[in-house]
Amino acid sequence: MLEQIEGSQAMARAIAACNPEVIAAYPISPQTHIVEALSALVKSGKIDGCEYVNVESEFAAMSACIGASAAGARTYTATASQGLLFMVEAVYNASGLGLPIVMTVANRAIGAPINIWNDHTDSMSQRDSGWLQLFAENNQEAADLHVQAFRIAEELSIPVMVCMDGFILTHAVEQVDLPEPEQVADFLPPYTPRVVLDPEDPITLGAMVGPEAFTEVRYLAHVKQLQALDLIPQVAGEFRDIFGRDSGGLVRPYKCDDAETIIVALGSVLGTIKDVVDARREAGEKIGVLGITSFRPFPFDAVADVLAGAKRFVCLEKAFSVGMGGIVASHCRASLSQRGQSVRNYEVIAGLGGRNITAHSLHEMIDKAHADQLEMLTFLDLDRELVDRELERQSQHRRSGSIAENVQRDARKRANEHLGL
Repeated sequence: MLEQIEGSQAMARAIAACNPEVIAAYPISPQTHIVEALSALVKSGKIDGCEYVNVESEFAAMSACIGASAAGARTYTATASQGLLFMVEAVYNASGLGLPIVMTVANRAIGAPINIWNDHTDSMSQRDSGWLQLFAENNQEAADLHVQAFRIAEELSIPVMVCMDGFILTHAVEQVDLPEPEQVADFLPPYTPRVVLDPEDPITLGAMVGPEAFTEVRYLAHVKQLQALDLIPQVAGEFRDIFGRDSGGLVRPYKCDDAETIIVALGSVLGTIKDVVDARREAGEKIGVLGITSFRPFPFDAVADVLAGAKRFVCLEKAFSVGMGGIVASHCRASLSQRGQSVRNYEVIAGLGGRNITAHSLHEMIDKAHADQLEMLTFLDLDRELVDRELERQSQHRRSGSIAENVQRDARKRANEHLGL
């Protein structure tokens, strides 16, 4: 059913259609509207037989989900940013125990300094936690991915994060074709757990595992991720057959068949990049976009299939590994190196802490890439004047103070000077 709706409300409706039996969540911006809406749906009886657990923290939320899932309940939670970090111990436990919990991560920057706006630092910090990570480009795809996530999680007995850009998607009002409960029932079978605590068939969950078996246990977690590489596109195909729209999958190439330059990205920024690519295509340039939906497991073969024919690719990333550089870019290079191939490439860090990624800046970035003038690691729209001023301050004063406070003060001072204040 088509409806003009806020992204968070659409997620709540899509999740409700999946009939979770336990929801345990702690509110944190920009995820709050999702769990508020779900609590209202549970209270009104619109999610049949669902228990909404009010908890005192994100760690408690994931812990409650672990207990519920281990008891055989279809289980859901949501978080963002510092909340995800607070639940990290339990996040690893959920995947290590093989529990098919579905969690929305409303992507938001991690402090300090505190920042409530969007980037991908939070979910990227958990890329090795054993959870699947699916990134949504828009609210339609985010809603659809939640429905698919339950199917994938329960088939493999592995937890899934659905990552959607905080505020940009969660608070955006746009048209979404909400999954109808009848369609979801056809697509998502009743939950039959692979791992469950049953007094009639006692087992141990979370047992101590020594050196003689730990490597094998961890390897089998890796095998599950590899199995997901086959299951994710299969589930996306079945979803298309029932719902009549293409959503999910491993990657989403756009105008890449003859592209000499390909921009690689995750999440909502793909929409802006596609607009820029369309404009440059009209000018006769051979350029395309590769959207990566499944970041974990990483689809090495699918990525290499797209990038191998290009002259260059640019990874536009909303997170980076401090002291190292781009995260997605290293994965893309590995995709090609596994085949003995190499393509000129650039890492561009952009949109950190919610900074706008404008079409103008993207055009400039592409111009420099075509001229081979991009640095291998580029920070889009980096204010070099503010950086140099702080570095000079540190070189002159041992007690130079807080970097965050200093840079923000300098930025405000300069803005006031431009305004004549």
